[in-house]
Amino acid sequence: MSSDPMGVRRREFLTQAASASALVLVSPAFLPAALPQSRRIRVGLIGCGSVSRMYLPHLTKSPHVEVVSLCDRKSERAASRGDEFQIAARYDSIEQMLGGEPFDLLVNLTDMQEHGKLNRTALLADRHVWSEKPLANTYREGKSLLELAKQRGKRIWGAPAVVNSPQFAEMARLLRDGRLGRVAAAHAHYGHTGPSWSAFFYEEFGGSLPDLGVYNLATLTGLLGPAKSVVAMTSIITPTRTVDDKGKIEVQAEDNAMVLLEHQNGVLSHVQCGFNYFDPYGHEGDGQDRPTISIWGSRGTMHMIGYDWAPFAVELATVEQPAPVRLATDTADYVWEEGASVIAKHMLAESEPLISAHHALHVLEIMEAARDSQTSGQRVTLESTFSWPIIRP
Repeated sequence: MSSDPMGVRRREFLTQAASASALVLVSPAFLPAALPQSRRIRVGLIGCGSVSRMYLPHLTKSPHVEVVSLCDRKSERAASRGDEFQIAARYDSIEQMLGGEPFDLLVNLTDMQEHGKLNRTALLADRHVWSEKPLANTYREGKSLLELAKQRGKRIWGAPAVVNSPQFAEMARLLRDGRLGRVAAAHAHYGHTGPSWSAFFYEEFGGSLPDLGVYNLATLTGLLGPAKSVVAMTSIITPTRTVDDKGKIEVQAEDNAMVLLEHQNGVLSHVQCGFNYFDPYGHEGDGQDRPTISIWGSRGTMHMIGYDWAPFAVELATVEQPAPVRLATDTADYVWEEGASVIAKHMLAESEPLISAHHALHVLEIMEAARDSQTSGQRVTLESTFSWPIIRP
């Protein structure tokens, strides 16, 4: 989650052999076995910057988690978080962390460009992994992580956790029950004027797609099913930025993106995201009361109210009831930073969460395909898929 230093409230491959690999990876045999219900998952958290301001309060309150160590290449940040949350073990490299206080699950909150190599290092050290988005820098790297997890008998999961919200579940139920008739199209958007605290958002493998568009892509594919192909345009609107950690920089990654997805049965969806969007609700989206996800069908339309990482209602209008009504207005205990805590709960229960590594990998491939489409000017066919529907009767 892109968050500022003051905190923010802000988730079967086609070939037969790869399909078999996917089924094996998500089978109970690859869940941590025989964990006593009285124990908690020991977590080592790496990356003590802005996102940890949201994760650590949630993790340390979870009855399923014990945060036993912190790691950051800036040792003062790990020390500060350790003092704040009374976590004694602190390290300034992942190698020291893996050789230090034992833990079960790595929670990776580092700069996005570091995710792939750190996730691999943890898997090789026989740790399970929860990674903030994206899972890796490239589809190839992400696919290799899933293969490595299978080989090591470990699990890896990736943000965002948007499929956990009650509003996502309500929209999935309405689609399953045919309330919209024949579904035709969908739209999603997310943007603001861009983070100012770090350069990594604008460097290679950064950009508005893995920071912002990733949420909408996870939501739309989660609701409509895996995408078959992608056509996209991306651009850089603001070629230079001034950021806190490096001063004036040249922007290398897209800060403006339009992505068109082809799903099954002719359904088309569109995602737009960028770092040049004035938003009257601000970077944190406080007070957002407008739709950010919309789906249209032959007999109805529905909208997710609020951003999909912090939604608070679903609005539905149908042929039978054309006046819009708001549903699923209770957010329950869902928050965007819950992913690692939810994973810990499922590890203890030896059950499968709604969040899946294959869904995260599919979204990663879409983002890479969008950039390839911009370069080639062509539609890009996708290879990956995931188990769908996510919400089942």
